Amino acid sequence: MPSRIITVVPTVTRSTDTAREAWELLFELSLANRARLMASLEEVDLTFPQAHALRLLDPDRPLSMSEIAERLVCDASNVTGIADRLEARGLVERRAGDDRRVKALALTPKGVEVRRHVIESMRRPPEAIAALSRADQRALRDILRRAVGLSGR
Repeated sequence: MPSRIITVVPTVTRSTDTAREAWELLFELSLANRARLMASLEEVDLTFPQAHALRLLDPDRPLSMSEIAERLVCDASNVTGIADRLEARGLVERRAGDDRRVKALALTPKGVEVRRHVIESMRRPPEAIAALSRADQRALRDILRRAVGLSGR
């Protein structure tokens, strides 16, 4: 009896097609908004990784370099470079934690002001979202909130 080779071809469900399309649209919207965000960050002479690091820092709670690396999803050596540049500009300072071998980053008063600008820039919705009706904005927010909750963040 001849052997038969069975090929398993995954079926793509409609919800998968819809999920892919939704993700592509979110990605396109993000790319379209990138130029505006980058221009705003250039006003305060920051790269996106530097701005993201500032956004993560709570003015009342320094973060260890390893915590920042984890939240930025990057190597600790990258955080060292980011911290060096932010520190050279007077936006952060390194502090020793309970374990003196662990360095934490804390915002300076100037860093708090620049962080405020960064957060305002990142929170400003693109025109395409601002132009939606309030009901559509709420629906989009609620759906994205659920998706973020499912992602574990």
